Amino acid sequence: MGGQDDFARAKADMLASLGYIGFAIDVYGKGRRGNSPEENSKLMTPWFENRGALRTRLLSAVDAASKLDGSDASRLAVVGFCFGGLCAFDLARANARGVKAAIGFHALFGAPNLGAQPPIAAKVLALHGYDDPMATPEQMVGFAKEMTLAQADWQVVAYGGTGHAFTNPHAHDRASGMFYREVIADRAFAAMRGLLAESLA
Repeated sequence: MGGQDDFARAKADMLASLGYIGFAIDVYGKGRRGNSPEENSKLMTPWFENRGALRTRLLSAVDAASKLDGSDASRLAVVGFCFGGLCAFDLARANARGVKAAIGFHALFGAPNLGAQPPIAAKVLALHGYDDPMATPEQMVGFAKEMTLAQADWQVVAYGGTGHAFTNPHAHDRASGMFYREVIADRAFAAMRGLLAESLA
């Protein structure tokens, strides 16, 4: 939620270590970073409220990634965390060219409401803390219904006793439902690796 930070870059490095090309999108713009929940919300909210503009920016990022040296524009995947997870799902909803998989960790679920949704071609995987205060069980079910109506190949893996930010070792705010769970993070990353291997083979 805070922009392209060390956490996001570390995840791009992790993907590179698996043999993929890791590309960390800077959705908010160069130098625009949040250092508190309030700052993060201020950065995220305009994009959350204007999903058409967000889609345009995300599609531009996919186009840039597809042109990197060594990339295969016909075999792309999008992985995101929190707001980045919403972005991954929005690229699946947009049927971004070449995107074979969209994976969201502790993602936000809200649909963009940009007109009729065509069938979604990418495989969609939501890795979700069931107790996430930012994405309730009702919203999770709504997302599942949305993906079903869009004829997507989708999965939601919901982890019990798990809140938001469960992959972030620096998340320790149990009172607000944001806390790291190493064992759940390990399971979720294993699920990610499985879908990437399947989708990008």
